[in-house]
Amino acid sequence: MSIGRLTIDLDALAENWRALDAMSAPEVQTAAVVKADAYGLGVAKAARALAAAGARRFFVAVAEEGSAVREALGPGPEIAVFSGHMPGDTDMIHDLALVPMLNSIDQMTRHFEALPGHPFGIQLDTGMNRLGMEPAEWAAVRELALGQGPRLLMSHLACADEPDHEMNRQQLDAFIEMTEGTGVPRSLAATGGILLGPEYHFDLTRPGIGLYGGLPYEDARPVAELELPVIQIRDLKAGESVGYGNTFVADRPTRVATVSGGYADGLSRHLSNHGVLFFEDTPCPILGRVSMDMIGVDVSHLQAAPPALAMLGAQQTVDDLAQAAGTIGYEVLTQLGRRYARRYARGRD
Repeated sequence: MSIGRLTIDLDALAENWRALDAMSAPEVQTAAVVKADAYGLGVAKAARALAAAGARRFFVAVAEEGSAVREALGPGPEIAVFSGHMPGDTDMIHDLALVPMLNSIDQMTRHFEALPGHPFGIQLDTGMNRLGMEPAEWAAVRELALGQGPRLLMSHLACADEPDHEMNRQQLDAFIEMTEGTGVPRSLAATGGILLGPEYHFDLTRPGIGLYGGLPYEDARPVAELELPVIQIRDLKAGESVGYGNTFVADRPTRVATVSGGYADGLSRHLSNHGVLFFEDTPCPILGRVSMDMIGVDVSHLQAAPPALAMLGAQQTVDDLAQAAGTIGYEVLTQLGRRYARRYARGRD
């Protein structure tokens, strides 16, 4: 095989959901965020695995993403849309039975006029200044909105991955002030919020990155493994270079493996000359620039020529790779390309 193999462990995904679910009280429902094609890992199989684990509510970013989730899960589970009810979304929201999280008075007007009686939630801005109604805006329409029977009032934490950040308490207090006494189920916590403790859990949590093996959930089981086949191995003399721009020049005899993978496959060019791949437990440094389809790797220290090298696995998590590339695990996962041969594993086979 000349393309990389991406293995997605669906049992690990389900176990991560169950573990995060167990962190809140039994009466607190745990949803699952499956936006961006389940963080790049394939929404159909991921959503079915999460539903089998016990998830009954799912969140996507935009209405268009709801189609694949509804096709995978059928008519039962609730699918909520973070971006709310945008122009042109009415038919999708109706036909797919989606629940938009209304973010503004304009969206509220659109939804109530186009789909009277159709389920909806409301997103409130507690300080992140990204989506949702600000306190004054919410105060102006609160009674009207509550009279229409929202399914959920939600907000989103800006700094939940920093437990001691003062913004967490500020947003918690603002959310309580905006929602106390409404009688409507509430949600504030994504993965980081779950880890902050029961004060942040309210009626519904909605983990995302923690399901897929990423920080800030340090105890998450890795979900993605990525192995890249070796196309060719060559021996360099001292003074010879590797890849575009001659950015690596050997100072001694060096054995270089060229592996199949590059920035077209979501492997950042920022890994050039300092990222590593692994052969079993042995790190193998990247030499030269990451190119579109190929990466040079130092295998001088291996006893035999490797058939493949691992980019993601037990030795290097998505967050390890992200740190090397100067980004975050979310970006690593969501940028994994479509060119890989994908294998979905059940059980520890």
